[in-house]
Amino acid sequence: MTREEIVASIRAVLAEQMNNSHLDGFGPHSRLNADLYLDSVLLLDLFLHLELKHGLVISEEMVTGPDIETVDDLASLLAGARTTSDVAANASEAAVPDVHAEEYPDIKVHCFVSCLCDAVKAAGLDHRLFYFSVWDADFAVSTRHELLYHTPEISHDFFRRWFHRLYDVQVAEWYDHSASKQANLERLIGLVAARRPTESVMVMLDMFHLPERENKFNQNPFPHYLMLEATEDPEVWQVRDPDFRWEGPIARERLLKAIAQPSVAGGYIFDRQMVTLPLAADIRDFFLACFISGDNPLIRSVREIVAAHVEGRVGLSVSDLKTALRELPVIAIRKWAYEHGFAYFWRALNLPNDEFLHWCDKIEELAVGLKGLHFVILRLAQTGDHAHAADVFAALDKLDALETAIKARLQAVFFNWCADQGWKPASTPECLSAAR
Repeated sequence: MTREEIVASIRAVLAEQMNNSHLDGFGPHSRLNADLYLDSVLLLDLFLHLELKHGLVISEEMVTGPDIETVDDLASLLAGARTTSDVAANASEAAVPDVHAEEYPDIKVHCFVSCLCDAVKAAGLDHRLFYFSVWDADFAVSTRHELLYHTPEISHDFFRRWFHRLYDVQVAEWYDHSASKQANLERLIGLVAARRPTESVMVMLDMFHLPERENKFNQNPFPHYLMLEATEDPEVWQVRDPDFRWEGPIARERLLKAIAQPSVAGGYIFDRQMVTLPLAADIRDFFLACFISGDNPLIRSVREIVAAHVEGRVGLSVSDLKTALRELPVIAIRKWAYEHGFAYFWRALNLPNDEFLHWCDKIEELAVGLKGLHFVILRLAQTGDHAHAADVFAALDKLDALETAIKARLQAVFFNWCADQGWKPASTPECLSAAR
């Protein structure tokens, strides 16, 4: 196919198979996410239709490689005119990261944690250690074997409790779940108006109802925490969204509408004015409270979900996997948090940057590997061919071994850090026992 024919095929798939309602003005320069509202899952769905309906070859590198920005970028890749390396080269060139540098690339993979860490950074303290809590952060699996990143039962109390212990900052819940939506909105308006410069007013809203805010997930609903501040214009609030690295003004009424949705409920307030440096013993105990040895809960849960659908439990079929694992990308990005865990101990022990970069590559392999896994699962769901299940389980085995290796090295360097603090012997069982 020529590039022009591929562009036409992309439009045909979006219109006929995917019922995309954002095709006005469609063309080569249409942005896949911002203009066509293709989140990471819908993009994989597009790949599958192009492969199965139009005979185009979708390489693993295309699925797991750098983000593809426009229709023309995708068409050029499929036509063989460009490679994913070319796409990456068009992005801004970044220097090789040095873990010991004062400025180090940040990671944003959990909205609640990002809001808390924003305050720690503003106070000039190291926030990286708080990401110990993210790589295996809670998620849920429904009785219908669906993976869920948010449910009313998932509590943020673990983060709040440890944030208080580590940094001596109390994260108070202002949202009253027993009160009406209107009462909570009025409470929020008062908190934003009275907010002190060092205070953070957090609220959960449904990002799906803020379409002007570009994001790569476009979930519906999309519960998300961010922070609000007043401006000189009483009809406009300033939004601070550290998880998406965005800050700017949005009309107050639009924000209140997104907060009033029945899909969301939650809000917290805290003041960084008295933030303190964490004690080494508290850091040790925090790591141990977060670290799950001998198990990789996300990979195990995905394996169980796939098995339930392959085996036809509770009336399920493999075609239901598309819905069951739709939220996998939102949870999978949490694996990038391992990088902050390595960075914290590497800096504390002054370990060589080269080995740190090696483990960063392994963490990237895990994160993008989960994206590739999702594509293989969607192929199984789309085709209904159980022969593809073997590919899925093989990919899960590979990722399980990779994450186990990452955890083993991280745990080893943690015990080296324990020894450096004078807690000996630093062998695993004795250090674990002493810390607890």
